[in-house]
Amino acid sequence: MKDFLRRFARNRSAVAGLAVLALVVLMALAAPALYPGDPWDMVAEPFLPPASPGYPAGTDMMGRDIAAGLFHGARVSLLIGLVATGVALLIGVSVGAVAGYFGGLADNALMRLTELFQTIPAFLFAIVLVAIFRPSVATVVLAIGVVSWPPVARLTRGEFLSLRGRDFVQACVAIGMGDTRIIALHVLPNALAPIVVTGSLMVATAILTEAGLAFLGLSDPNVMSWGSIIGAGREVLRSAAWITALPGLAIMLTVLAINLVGEGLNDALNPRLRGR
Repeated sequence: MKDFLRRFARNRSAVAGLAVLALVVLMALAAPALYPGDPWDMVAEPFLPPASPGYPAGTDMMGRDIAAGLFHGARVSLLIGLVATGVALLIGVSVGAVAGYFGGLADNALMRLTELFQTIPAFLFAIVLVAIFRPSVATVVLAIGVVSWPPVARLTRGEFLSLRGRDFVQACVAIGMGDTRIIALHVLPNALAPIVVTGSLMVATAILTEAGLAFLGLSDPNVMSWGSIIGAGREVLRSAAWITALPGLAIMLTVLAINLVGEGLNDALNPRLRGR
């Protein structure tokens, strides 16, 4: 663990990204305390510019506090990004593990299924899934997870293909250990490093996808996210640009921070760099 932290700390960009990400998480955690009311409430005059007394981020066209929306939106965006990534990892790792470990007919069938999903544009597929069901946080999470798992499946399959022939796996087979135990206790832990890195980067993609869906009005209408604020402010972009600029900046910084952290994890977990 000390070596991992030392290698991660040497990447200054990753440390800076982690600091920004920690600030966003702090915003999400502090939202109920700093802004205990409903972020949809109309609390002041419409179109108050940023730095107005009592409203540091200004208000929107309905008189809603944009700062409250940013803080509460951080909770929704991070929640959807993390849970959707968890769904994608669960599906992708399961498919890739079975395909890579067992091979043969299972491998062929599961990889053809993976390729079928990869032929469909992910964002359009997510739009279709959310449009079919009633837009809600659950359906958005499920849609993003369903369209995001194929790359994870291919990565996991490749790792399992390279590991299943190793001596420690063959020793487990020789002593009669079951396939499920071998996969869970021996093969998967050795394949986790690239999966963790990929998962961290997928959180950023999930946040962007959710923002795009919210911008199109395909998010839960009962919760406020950064994308929904941008979507609401696009009609007054010329006269009140801060309504879209501030949540857009929040999305940009969060996605950039997650990508920097992902690169830092890749450097720290890459076995070829451990000897440095």
